Amino acid sequence: MVEQCVSNGPKRKEVAKNGKKEKQKTEETETQRRTSDRIKSKQREEKERLVRKRVQILDEQEEKGNLRKRSNANVTEEEEVVMAEKLLNQVLGSTEKQKEVTLSDAGGVGNVVTEKSATVKVKDTLRLFNKFYLQLVQEEELRCAKAKVDKNVSKGSKKTSKGSKKSVDKSKKENTAEDDKKKSKRPDLKAISKMMEANAIMYPEKTIGDLPGINVGHRFYSRAEMVAVGFHSHWLNGIDYMGQFYKKGVYHNYMFPLAVAIVISGMYEDDLDNAEDVIYTGQGGHDLTGNKRQIRDQKLERGNLALKNCVEQCVPVRVVRGHECASSYCGKVYTYDGLYKVVQYWAEKGLSGFTVFKYRLRRLEGQPLLTTNQVQFSYGRVPQSVAEIRGLVCEDISGGQEDVPIPATNLVDDPPVAPSGYTYRKSLQIAKNVKLPTNVSGCNCKGTCVDPRTCACAKLNGSYFPYVNCHGGRLIEARAVVFECGPGCGCGPGCVNRTSQRGIKHRLEVFRTPKKGWAVRSWDFLPAGAPVCEYIGVLMRTEDTDHVCENNYIFDIDCLQTMRGLDGRERRLGDVSVPAINNFDGDDQKSESVPEFCIDAGSTGNIARFINHSCEPNLFVQCVLSSHHDVKLARVMLFAADNIPPMQELTYDYGYALDSVSGPDGKIIQMPCYCGAADCRKRLL
Repeated sequence: MVEQCVSNGPKRKEVAKNGKKEKQKTEETETQRRTSDRIKSKQREEKERLVRKRVQILDEQEEKGNLRKRSNANVTEEEEVVMAEKLLNQVLGSTEKQKEVTLSDAGGVGNVVTEKSATVKVKDTLRLFNKFYLQLVQEEELRCAKAKVDKNVSKGSKKTSKGSKKSVDKSKKENTAEDDKKKSKRPDLKAISKMMEANAIMYPEKTIGDLPGINVGHRFYSRAEMVAVGFHSHWLNGIDYMGQFYKKGVYHNYMFPLAVAIVISGMYEDDLDNAEDVIYTGQGGHDLTGNKRQIRDQKLERGNLALKNCVEQCVPVRVVRGHECASSYCGKVYTYDGLYKVVQYWAEKGLSGFTVFKYRLRRLEGQPLLTTNQVQFSYGRVPQSVAEIRGLVCEDISGGQEDVPIPATNLVDDPPVAPSGYTYRKSLQIAKNVKLPTNVSGCNCKGTCVDPRTCACAKLNGSYFPYVNCHGGRLIEARAVVFECGPGCGCGPGCVNRTSQRGIKHRLEVFRTPKKGWAVRSWDFLPAGAPVCEYIGVLMRTEDTDHVCENNYIFDIDCLQTMRGLDGRERRLGDVSVPAINNFDGDDQKSESVPEFCIDAGSTGNIARFINHSCEPNLFVQCVLSSHHDVKLARVMLFAADNIPPMQELTYDYGYALDSVSGPDGKIIQMPCYCGAADCRKRLL
């Protein structure tokens, strides 16, 4: 936290209000995708002209590596028209939608918010993709759970007669085949389809050269993420290229097809990667079962022809390298390593005796240093033991309270000092004048909650489980409030709806920074939606902190205010049903303007007190209820908003409104922001 004195006057720190960015960013992204009636009219005229050439367009769809398969002889003419129109909807109107800006809800017409940077737009796009992905993962988990229950019910049913046994077996085989077919559909590919349906691909048109917001060293945790952004438009093909369709646009002077990006991931036995200089094998003819051997000759067409044309027209391509990575659900991480010039091509007999096309690529000068060799730890090397930790000042700030030790390092101060001035605490301390509600009755589920239609806790969430099981439990998206299973429930500790109650499970480190005081980072990869920690301190009444000065660790529990959208707070998704909310009549004016309760981590707290502010945070705040249902006393959890690589600083938005904090003398306190984000507001207060 920033180490400066901040008076806790009438307008208090409201972290939860603006810490809840993810829903807002998703809605803003969808808003930016809309186009005006004038643009739509022009697009409609263009579509009518191009649909008449639907067969040609569908051929180009295949060339562009679109996810939808090319139509076959069984597809009707009307279906071809629909497919062509869908393709055109993806291509047309992409320029205008990226120029739109978001109007301020508070300011009304005429007040325009500064347009987001390309870096933030990339983050927003990936967050939307991850939301779709986790929703589809949940669908698959529920389907598998239902299949398991049905199987157990089937085993317990009475035996059928011998005469009907054959028909039953046949029916079972058909059902099994159908289940396997459903299971084979990958949620990441279906998430791409959802992105396309929502017109949410950030760069739907292919572009030569760098793409704004994606710098050298950027990491994608699946091929699907690259497709979602528009960095590489196919989840399987190694070469992404422009087809003849692009000849009519700004690239009309070029000869097509023309390559724009390639992925080097060891799929071909003839590849030779020397980092700055690469021998790349063309596409096609190799065994897709995984042994990487060529089984037929390659042809100079499609991607291979596109790379040849790059040689002859001196067009650079984006190069992405794939590496083994246990953190990624697909087993690989893909790093953008910059622009390469395709300087030469030739055909030769490969190692397996078949003709392959080879391309020599050379990295362009003047780009940032190649990051591939440090791809896993581009923010620093993860220590393997305590002896390897540089600047260690404390082996475990929790003193053994947490399941995973939390070391502290200091390479800034001389002499180095450890964090001090507080007492570490793993659980909330309740002030004497605060009484928590009694435990409420919970669900009657056994073992683990499976069916959201019958689980009482899921019904409070709108008959919906907020979490998925993968990676130890992940929150699908930020919500107004999350109702978890609690002490009165029949399910066990392994229930997915208890995800935030399992304590700190990742290896975290507190480290000293030159300008921001202490900070926190993770040694482990944190997938989007993963719980990081709870904000721990003394749970007290807000009015009891008015006399406190020089305390920068007070966190207002403004869950109720956020749910009602008070004081400009962004309302989140929240189909919830609980008496404490529904019976709130607003008579208590103080509860409406200022949260009644807060958490003070000044003198006692956990690692959350050291997490810094950022105008572009990678964590978000989530209010959670489990042992009771009083939203004014909700637990405050921090979750990963993005896929966070090891050694990257963890941050959330403190949510201070500018000029909202006064000192003891009544003067407005101003504090600079040192987060360094592309869209930094320059001031914390």
